[in-house]
Amino acid sequence: MTLKREIKKETWKGGTMIYPLPAPMITCGDIDGEYNIITIAWTGIISTDPPRCYISIRPHRYSYEMIRKSGEFILNLTTSKLAFATDWCGVKSGKDVDKFQEMKLTPQRGIEVKAPLIAESPINLECRVFDIQKMGSHDMFLADILRIHATEEYINKETGAFNLNKADPICYSHGKYYSLDKFIGKFGFSVKKKRKKKKGKK
Repeated sequence: MTLKREIKKETWKGGTMIYPLPAPMITCGDIDGEYNIITIAWTGIISTDPPRCYISIRPHRYSYEMIRKSGEFILNLTTSKLAFATDWCGVKSGKDVDKFQEMKLTPQRGIEVKAPLIAESPINLECRVFDIQKMGSHDMFLADILRIHATEEYINKETGAFNLNKADPICYSHGKYYSLDKFIGKFGFSVKKKRKKKKGKK
């Protein structure tokens, strides 16, 4: 393929430039004992069937040992309303503060794991770790997604579909947080054939 014009590029050394990313708050520990929140961006889906995800955490982080020992965590998606708490929980350490209390977040009991979910989050994924891989600066926790909690406010009563856009989700891109506010198209829209208009109808 020959370009009509040259697109100038700068070249940098290898780095973390896959953006944007989700900015979930991860809850861990035991709702009946010690628990904590850690905000991370290194996360994603690794399998559809079975449903699996990963989170990557530096070993020196306070939540690391909680997740390693329990083998459980909850991934809580975040919104514009939760942006301040999302950032704050990523900067502060659970060694020094009760993040739920300081950010006025509500710990709620899950079903499959002992860690609390964040009630104010629109989506909570209960996860159980099945492997830990050392990947350099971070260790990757590979986990099965056991159960999902969805806030009823964002569920269409007629179709049963969950509309995350109504919750005003946020993402993280190169050190900054952004909201998402424009729908572009469903998966496969680029190859979908347009319907032909019937004659006599406009």
